[in-house]
Amino acid sequence: MRLWHARTAPIGTLGGYSTIWLARALAPGGRLITLEADPAHAEVARANIARAGLANIVELRLGLALDSLPTLAAEGPFDLTFIDADKMNRAEYFQWAVKYSRRGSLIIVDNVVRKPGDSINEKDLSRFYDLVSAEPKVHMTVIQTVRLKGYDGFAIALVTAN
Repeated sequence: MRLWHARTAPIGTLGGYSTIWLARALAPGGRLITLEADPAHAEVARANIARAGLANIVELRLGLALDSLPTLAAEGPFDLTFIDADKMNRAEYFQWAVKYSRRGSLIIVDNVVRKPGDSINEKDLSRFYDLVSAEPKVHMTVIQTVRLKGYDGFAIALVTAN
């Protein structure tokens, strides 16, 4: 997960590619906190972030996102949260993102369109969409991307209430 702003928070860093692009888009004085569970991925991401000259505005926190997210209360609210981590917990990540957002914040969730018949993803996606549809603080749209990975897409949620 990544949180952005003025404050931004990505959940799931991998090699740091999207973290770097989000950090480059920050307003002056902005800060980005990114969460990564895998130590090897975190090491690669830190090196890439440093090579991009962004180590002073990006903070990478190592650990499971569900363990790290409760510790972010004092860091928010976040203007943008980008969720691109393990798919089984995407609904929980979304709930934390809403909690740490304010009116006008954006939450972007990657990989929310999957191939029909993919039963593992369908179960997790169904739970995610049920949660989002019951959340009165957000309006969300899903955009499918085609021809790159077959079935893929992302969601953009606008937080409309505090």
